[in-house]
Amino acid sequence: MTAASDSPASTGAALGATELLALYEQMQVIRRVEKAAHDLFMSGLVKGTTHLAAGQEAVAVGASAALRPDDYVFATYRGHHHALARGATPQECLAELMSRATGLCRGKGGSMHLTKASTGMLGSYAIVGAHLPMAAGAAWSAQLRGTGQVAVAFFGDGATNIGAFHEALNLAAIWRLPVLFICENNLYMEYTPIDTVTSVTNPAADRAVAYGLPGHVVDGNDVVLVHDTVAGAVSRARAGEGPTVIEARTYRHYGHSRSDPAKYRPADEVERWLAHDPLTLARTRLESLGVAAAELDEAETRASGIVDDAIDAAKNAPEADPAEAFTDVWADGGNTWRT
Repeated sequence: MTAASDSPASTGAALGATELLALYEQMQVIRRVEKAAHDLFMSGLVKGTTHLAAGQEAVAVGASAALRPDDYVFATYRGHHHALARGATPQECLAELMSRATGLCRGKGGSMHLTKASTGMLGSYAIVGAHLPMAAGAAWSAQLRGTGQVAVAFFGDGATNIGAFHEALNLAAIWRLPVLFICENNLYMEYTPIDTVTSVTNPAADRAVAYGLPGHVVDGNDVVLVHDTVAGAVSRARAGEGPTVIEARTYRHYGHSRSDPAKYRPADEVERWLAHDPLTLARTRLESLGVAAAELDEAETRASGIVDDAIDAAKNAPEADPAEAFTDVWADGGNTWRT
């Protein structure tokens, strides 16, 4: 087994202009949902906190496009983009953030727990690294049932220094589970640069070799390259060849959470990454494929309209019902007999 490898430059052959245009519009929708979440929080309509993923859209969208509808996805508290990429609607997500009854979890989960099991989105988890063993468990279930399903765990760079990361990789490797571990390396574990507290250059991919797994580093802002890399790993997993670790290097446009102005990030670093925006990269690629600027503008206009309608619907939706606060606590739907 060799050290982590950089994925080769993508030609875009696996995705045609039509497919890429759809992914571009999806990323535009997600970017606008993140902006709406920010603005609604600032206006007092979103309670608690939010962890925005603006700038990281290509990871969720590119990876999800390589999955089957019945595959499983697990995400972190920074998971709005994963929920949307896996079929949650902007209205469902924004309503959940606003504690409305029409939200994904009827207003009980909030920003950090977006879940839509019917589309394979099996939750966003606030405990760092906790969902990696869960993804391994879901993959084990699929392996035992012989369904050909794959489980994917998305996580941040900070989770690579959590014990659950190593436990999940080890068990997945031993049992050759159909699971992908996709690290969204945005260079900072909350406020700390990951490279100042980690002994290897690529905190996820470089550690894959310790478990006998392939580890790939990919430009996480290139939706086509993410798609192609994930598609290869998915094919490997479905063929019974086991897990893959993919480290997608990306960058969040906002701070860690709404209480973080991100002043610790060097100005030149921010400028460099903002110029490497996933939406800009996708639009440039589409133009090179011959897609007219007018068609790209129309996609952006549609995305804007979808999110505007979602904001209005969420604002006008009924508040969550306090009487439902203790439902769905256990598999039988309630908790009274246990108390």
